[in-house]
Amino acid sequence: MPVSSSIPVLAQTSETPSPAPSFREALRFWVKLGFVSFGGPAGQIAIMHTELVDRKKWISEPLFLHALNFCMLLPGPEAQQLATYLGWRLHGVRGGIAAGALFVLPAVVILWALSWLYMSLGHVEWVAAIFYGLQPAVMAIVAAAVLRVGRKALRNSVMWALAAMAFVALFVFKAPFAAVMLGAGLLGWFGSQFAPRYFGVGQDQAKGRRESSPVGGSSSSPAATGVELGEGAAGSRSGWAHALRVVGGGTLLWWVPILLAGWLAGWQSVWFKLGFFFSKAALITFGGAYAVLPYVAQQAVDQYHWLTTPQMMSGLALAETTPGPLIMVLQFVGFAGAWQNPGPLPPLLAATLGAAITTWATFLPSFIFVLTGAPYIERLRRVRGLTAMLSAITAAVVGVILNLAVWFGIHTLWPGGGAIDLFALVLAAVLFAGMHWRKWEVIPVVVVGGVLGLVWRLLLVGAA
Repeated sequence: MPVSSSIPVLAQTSETPSPAPSFREALRFWVKLGFVSFGGPAGQIAIMHTELVDRKKWISEPLFLHALNFCMLLPGPEAQQLATYLGWRLHGVRGGIAAGALFVLPAVVILWALSWLYMSLGHVEWVAAIFYGLQPAVMAIVAAAVLRVGRKALRNSVMWALAAMAFVALFVFKAPFAAVMLGAGLLGWFGSQFAPRYFGVGQDQAKGRRESSPVGGSSSSPAATGVELGEGAAGSRSGWAHALRVVGGGTLLWWVPILLAGWLAGWQSVWFKLGFFFSKAALITFGGAYAVLPYVAQQAVDQYHWLTTPQMMSGLALAETTPGPLIMVLQFVGFAGAWQNPGPLPPLLAATLGAAITTWATFLPSFIFVLTGAPYIERLRRVRGLTAMLSAITAAVVGVILNLAVWFGIHTLWPGGGAIDLFALVLAAVLFAGMHWRKWEVIPVVVVGGVLGLVWRLLLVGAA
């Protein structure tokens, strides 16, 4: 999640903000955002900035930047958390819940439909051919992500060393993902005390102060006064009583469906295991979907046997083509896992319940984090150790994503451990080159991969 390369550069604005919108007016915007939030976190954050800061002027520039810095410190999808925070600032808790839920709801429905089509038609020859081409496309996308993140995150030799250590720990020693993230965070904290210049503490905090101050440095500019938009709705909801209500009520909502699944279907059922597993994953998903996928793949494929590696790659390709956060790929894992382990239920019903409990466990913790911590955003930003931890975790994420790229590459280029697949190698190389040097977008790359897989398997290989 705290991958700095995914955050767009935001221009300052000095225009007078508009009055706060009504709840119904804001609701219309959040619905629209849920259907157009393509482009990963960078594109999603840019859309919110353009609409809320530049056009509608509901949110001021400093507030937007403060919120973004806060969300980068949290595990989970930063764009969805940013929408939750901004909704909270405008209309309190109900605004935050509405904004965060509507940000992912369209993706939930679309990905459910795509998952159903994939699992029900996956053995049809032409469908299998399309997904055969998607695998090298996904490999290219992840490889490009390694370079994109690495360019921004690895600013000195210490950051390079952290990335290398994370990769070796995961790929060679099979270290748990949570341990790698925790270790990177602890190294960042100690680094802030003994070698702050290597962890960007002074530089990043100074930059944050410059960015969050109004143009020209005057605290009386319109942008500065507009920071308090939504203060009436959100500002009064602070203190320990608010935190306890949010944490207590949120935790109850979080765990009741999971425990109910265990009680009704059995503690060894796929639904309870999905809810429990993805609840743990939600607490350590620093670095976004690419960072958490090696952990999810290791557990879902190798330990629980919910799905295969090609299915995991196909799910990532489907998630890339839908709006909303890329972490939606976890919903596909829940759908596929329950579809293939339905117990006494029909596969579609079992899979729908699996997708629902996975999505619930993945996203509900983000609401708790945001709605609990939002009143304390300024105090959190002044803790220098958090900045250093963020830098260290971001560097480790480069190694984590590299591990994912290598893991995908091995399974794509040497399927079943046999001879190298030359078609997959050439296609992955071409698509990677297009993304890296020609700046091709993700969705066209996915489409091209699927089309070429179909052509290769059915027309060329089939004809031969």
